[in-house]
Amino acid sequence: MKFGIAGAGFSGAVIARRLAEAGHTVDVYESRDHVAGNCHTERDADTGVLVHRYGPHIFHTDDERVWDYINGFGDMVPFNHRVRTTVGGRVYLLPVNLLTINQLFEKALSPDEARAFIAEQADATIGEPANFEEQALKFVGRPMYEAFFYGYTKKQWGMEPTELPASILKRLPVRFTYEDSYFNHPHQAMPRGGYTEIVERILDREGITVHLSTRYTEDLRGEYDHSIWTGPLDAWFDYRFGRLGYRTLDFEEIRYDGDLLGCSVMNFGDYEVPFTRISEHKHFAPWESHEKSVAFREYARECGPDDIPYYPIRLANDKTLLNQYLEAAEDAEHVTFVGRLGTYRYLDMDKTIAEALTAADGILAAISGRGPIAPFYVTSH
Repeated sequence: MKFGIAGAGFSGAVIARRLAEAGHTVDVYESRDHVAGNCHTERDADTGVLVHRYGPHIFHTDDERVWDYINGFGDMVPFNHRVRTTVGGRVYLLPVNLLTINQLFEKALSPDEARAFIAEQADATIGEPANFEEQALKFVGRPMYEAFFYGYTKKQWGMEPTELPASILKRLPVRFTYEDSYFNHPHQAMPRGGYTEIVERILDREGITVHLSTRYTEDLRGEYDHSIWTGPLDAWFDYRFGRLGYRTLDFEEIRYDGDLLGCSVMNFGDYEVPFTRISEHKHFAPWESHEKSVAFREYARECGPDDIPYYPIRLANDKTLLNQYLEAAEDAEHVTFVGRLGTYRYLDMDKTIAEALTAADGILAAISGRGPIAPFYVTSH
């Protein structure tokens, strides 16, 4: 069969590779002038720093299949991601842990004492939280909520936390130890040569042709037996029911002779500070040494028609609209929707790769059984 794939990020690349290995012909179309999508990395000409051009991406997983897969295409160097936040002129550790609690309340609590103290802070009058703010107040109480959650969340989502669903804050965001690793997964790493190098290697296979700076248009779709769509779900249908809501990011570059932050990411929790965080990219590769530095202030805002969508909003109106598109996708012929944009979900890199592998397996199984290829290969929306 002949496949056309929209997007040369991890989703498109992984599926393209599996289909080509099975003897199929694959054309990958990428609207940008590089592969790897928002994971794209490149060397900064002035500093030599490996820059994550569309914001930081840290690889972490507990999926052994995914870990083995990505190690087959690049040298993954162990990397323990740690984040700091500046609030009220002071620097704290994130995620909120025992040191953060002791710093904020100027105490020296033990783990058990801190657990009891936070339980006293929590708002016990809240039954079933109706929104993000109530969820946070029920978990940690007002002082911690206002310090670490209110301002940052309002900037990130562009609305009051009372307008956001409680489900965004799914669990107690507090550790009662001094552990400050941002992720808990057993495998945490950065690719020594960057993500773009890995995606290029995945796509370097007989049977795959990559077309950069080329959109996968409706006119092109007719040339293929089947399409793999990793672009926005609503874009496939030419926004028939309206546009799904996304947030996008703007980056303000900072060049510095020396070390700006002393860490890879510094959040800024005060709402009065207009940006959400600063990332200093040389700290994402601690095995390298750079005298100069390049960093980026990050601003979140509503995504316009010409912007790069980063993460779905998924509020009530968006879910109603999403259901219309999901129903249309189920009825669509000769297309499979994958990835963060194609399924309108927030996905980490490891989940993206895992679902791409599952989708490729499903497509190949359908071909061998001469049955229809499914529009989705995901566990839930």
